[in-house]
Amino acid sequence: MSKILFVVTGADTWTLADGTEHPTGFWAEEAVAPYEAFRAAGHDVVVATPGGVEPTVDRASLAPEVNGGQENADRIAKALESFAELRRPVRLEDVRLDDYAAVFYPGGHGPMEDLAVNADSGRLLARALESGRPLGVVCHGPAALLAAAGADGENVFAGYEVAAFTNAEEVQGGLADRAKWLLQDRLTEAGVTVRAGEPWAPHVVTDRNLVTGQNPASSAPLAEELLKRLG
Repeated sequence: MSKILFVVTGADTWTLADGTEHPTGFWAEEAVAPYEAFRAAGHDVVVATPGGVEPTVDRASLAPEVNGGQENADRIAKALESFAELRRPVRLEDVRLDDYAAVFYPGGHGPMEDLAVNADSGRLLARALESGRPLGVVCHGPAALLAAAGADGENVFAGYEVAAFTNAEEVQGGLADRAKWLLQDRLTEAGVTVRAGEPWAPHVVTDRNLVTGQNPASSAPLAEELLKRLG
C-alpha cells in the first residue's frame, strides 16, 4: 500500500476580469473518481491545501446537468461525504514529497486563483517531475504548472505535452469572455504544448511521468493510468 498526495485548491472564489468573485472550489468528479480508484486499489490518500484550509467543493459540480443526471449527482455527493481526508488536510507548505508514491491535482476553477501562483506548489511539482514518480493533473489543475519555475526561471514543464481544460470548453462553459486569462493560452505561453481533444470527451495525455487529463470526464481514465504506473 502506498500513499498518494492530493493537492487541492484552497480557493472558494475565482476573480474574474472585472473584479467579480465567481464562486468555485474543486470539481467534485475530479476528486471523487480518482479517490475511489486509488482507494479500491489499496492506496491511502492524503489531501494537502495551501495553509491546510478545508477545501470547498464547487457547488456547480454537484448539479445533475454536469453529472449525467440526478442519480449520479447524488452518488457523487454521497461519495464526497465519505471522502474524510478532505476534512483533515495537511498544510501544503509542510509536505515531504518522499512520503508519497504519486501526486495528483484535481481541478475546478480554484487552481486558477491560488495554485497558479503558489510557490510551494510550484516547488513540489518541480520535485515530483524530477523524481520520476507518477504525477497526475486534470482539467484546470494544470494551472498549477504555471508556478513551477526552474533555477533558470523557465517553466520546468516547458517542452512537455499536456491535456488541460481548453479554450473551446471555457467558451462553451460561458466564462471565457469574463476570465482574466485562459488556461490553454497561458500554458502555451509558458512553453507547454497543449494537446486538445474533443470538448467534454475523455482525453488523457502522457509524457514521461506526467499524466494529464482535459476535463472532468478524463478523471477516471487518468486515475487508471496513474495506477498502472504504480504497479
